[in-house]
Amino acid sequence: MAVTLFEKYGGFANLSKIIMAFYDKAIDSDVIGPFFDDIDMRRLVDHQTKFIASVMGGPVAYADDTLRRVHATLAIDRGSFDEMSRLLRETLQEFRLEAADVDMVMNEIEARAPAIISGQDR
Repeated sequence: MAVTLFEKYGGFANLSKIIMAFYDKAIDSDVIGPFFDDIDMRRLVDHQTKFIASVMGGPVAYADDTLRRVHATLAIDRGSFDEMSRLLRETLQEFRLEAADVDMVMNEIEARAPAIISGQDR
């Protein structure tokens, strides 16, 4: 039986550590940090952990409609999305995910860009 990336990298316990480290970077970013002002970070870390788990083959699923609805009011442009992607890639690498696995996760994130980026800047 094939092992998912979710299982390979320690499931929710390890993934939540990765996501917390990612948000430490995101909050400090001049580009995307302001998106997190007045946000319940515990709740956001929980949701993001589940989302990344879903792209890694974990036991959660997020439809593009859900992503679109959740991000609709945030006015996320391509530059902000790219900054998020850069910081997530950096964090995954720091947690020693294999390069091919990082690429797979990032390709899955990029595939969802149209559901996350607002307006014509997709």
